[in-house]
Amino acid sequence: MIEPAEGKEGVERMSGVSFELQRASSTRGRRGEVFSWFGQVEGLGRIELAFPTEHSDYPSEYCEVAVSGESFPLVTYLGLRYLRRPLLARGELRVDWGPADLSRNVYRPGRLGRALRIDVVGRSYTYVQVGGKRSHELAREGARVRMRRSGWNNPQTLSGACSGAADALDISLAVVLEAVYTRNLSMPGALVSIPGRFLNRCNFL
Repeated sequence: MIEPAEGKEGVERMSGVSFELQRASSTRGRRGEVFSWFGQVEGLGRIELAFPTEHSDYPSEYCEVAVSGESFPLVTYLGLRYLRRPLLARGELRVDWGPADLSRNVYRPGRLGRALRIDVVGRSYTYVQVGGKRSHELAREGARVRMRRSGWNNPQTLSGACSGAADALDISLAVVLEAVYTRNLSMPGALVSIPGRFLNRCNFL
């Protein structure tokens, strides 16, 4: 499992680094169409986002997404499938197969009130929607990664900008969540998606 950056010598700090992942041609796998994005991060090399994954076994009503790369930990997110993506509700996030603790309060108002909170490898993160449904920010003490999709449903590019002591783990977490259905991080988005989630047997806001 990846060690926290604070205790690991030689870890690249990515403050001021911007990167972009480009949509690749979809392929066919045993779970159907596979979507993927590829890019390069200065100082860390190649990074890939793909879903649904082929390397693990899970029920057909679920979807798993994964981020991997030359200098990046394997980060996966598994959740109930909705509009081809996994939902936040009852989702499982793992870093090099080690589980993270996820929590959020669906009844609290405001951007920070509805944030997804992540505790993993000794770090505490918040993940929030910022500046509209296509932009999100992952933050921990001393580091932030802001992501923006070129489009909501089927983006051609995923753009990221790092600040503070952001590192490979921060980037991997921020990128993997771009393939998760996150509209319910805002109250308007949660209300819009209620009918579909009820039909999907998942009524969490």
